[in-house]
Amino acid sequence: MPNVKLISSSSKQNSQIAIVHLGLGAFHRAHQAVYLERYRQRSGDVTWGLCSANLRSSVGLVDGLSAAGHRYHVAEYADSENLTLLEIGVIEETLFSGRDGADEGMDSWGRDREVLLARMASSDTRVVTLTVTEKGYFLNPASGDLRNDDPMIVGDIASPQQPRTAPGLLVEALARRREAGIAPFTVLSCDNMPDNGKRTRQAVVQLAEQRDADLASWIANEVAFPCSMVDRIVPAMTDADFERLAVLGVNDPNAVVCEAFTQWVVEDHFPTGRPSWEAEGVEMVADVAPFETMKLRMLNGSHSLLAYLGALAGIETVYEGVNNAELRSLLRRYMLEEAAPTLEMPEGIDLDAYADSLLARFANDSLRHRLQQIAMDGSQKLPQRWLSGALERSTAGQASPCVALGVATWICYTAGQDLHGNSYPVDDPLAKRFAELHQKHGSDPSALVAAYLAMDDVMPNALAQDDAFAQAVLVAYQALTHGGLNEALAVL
Repeated sequence: MPNVKLISSSSKQNSQIAIVHLGLGAFHRAHQAVYLERYRQRSGDVTWGLCSANLRSSVGLVDGLSAAGHRYHVAEYADSENLTLLEIGVIEETLFSGRDGADEGMDSWGRDREVLLARMASSDTRVVTLTVTEKGYFLNPASGDLRNDDPMIVGDIASPQQPRTAPGLLVEALARRREAGIAPFTVLSCDNMPDNGKRTRQAVVQLAEQRDADLASWIANEVAFPCSMVDRIVPAMTDADFERLAVLGVNDPNAVVCEAFTQWVVEDHFPTGRPSWEAEGVEMVADVAPFETMKLRMLNGSHSLLAYLGALAGIETVYEGVNNAELRSLLRRYMLEEAAPTLEMPEGIDLDAYADSLLARFANDSLRHRLQQIAMDGSQKLPQRWLSGALERSTAGQASPCVALGVATWICYTAGQDLHGNSYPVDDPLAKRFAELHQKHGSDPSALVAAYLAMDDVMPNALAQDDAFAQAVLVAYQALTHGGLNEALAVL
């Protein structure tokens, strides 16, 4: 039985809702909501209540939280023997604005959409936060422009008052506030994207331009889109996780398991106000970019490297992967030789120590962070995790052999079959295109690698045209498919 520290939520105080969150997933419940809960408990301030909306295809979580009075538990594991069990009660309302999987028709969209829009348009709402994953912004990963040809965005352009996407919801809510003469809320992205505030602004303004040029100009000039960096490992819940909690007397279908470590760095630009997050350890700064890039390239980049290599080798979790000596050595080499040299950090940041701390966090034996979960949506993640840094090194005449191996492994992974012949679904917006490329070029490694490098909505053109990088990807791919993980690492 582990050592458990229990922290109960303060009694329900019917806080005034001032923050609306889009993306009611495990990360939000284990990160932003935890900071708000701690803030409310410490300060007694009930003016920053939270409304959280699910934009995905399941209504179960929304209704489950509602039935539980919007209370749930977060288990923060320092390791398998030590955990803090928090009861979270800061969420005042949960809404569903996705599509009910029971009905694929258009009428099934947005059960609570109008309630959500009214909540966002209310003068009481001062901040709207988001965790909708990279693909939820509908941006081209390479150019950063809104994908106007995406069916979801096409739908929002055609019916802007019935939005189905996060950018569409933001545009419609802001349009209502502008028409009513209400100051705009601040939009705070908490997703793993470089310049996430700027990219969110790009998506919202470009979508608004399709509707009304004056509205787009008002949003561009009047709405604050601060950047942020979030960090906490929050694996998807498994039956084993629920069983572990049940042994502790916690039978909570909405519970979340995560690591004890947590970090939040936020650009301090909130014209309509914000909670005093800094009292709970949030780093309010003038420029998030160095921290954001450090985390994306070192933590997320090494996570992705481990995910594709490990998944192909039949390794299931981060813990198992980082305890493979060769993979652990590879991660450290990637972080210190390829990622860290591309970073410009404030004085006092020790990147060697940061790399060591990441490896220690990956080795947390209490978390079953599945590599297949990390491997999702590679086309949306890899440009900022690997490719932007590799492009900088290429421009400077430097090689990126670890990234080249990563790209080769990702190409192999997208075939949907590991090195032992076991099949798995490829969860990515471009999965259909990947399948077509493997079908067309699967017997010709050179043509297959060239086709992937030619995907200019993923791969920076200048990096794809670096002959040395392209050759390194091809050599790594051939080694991987010919001799497996050991041969690929030996070639590296």
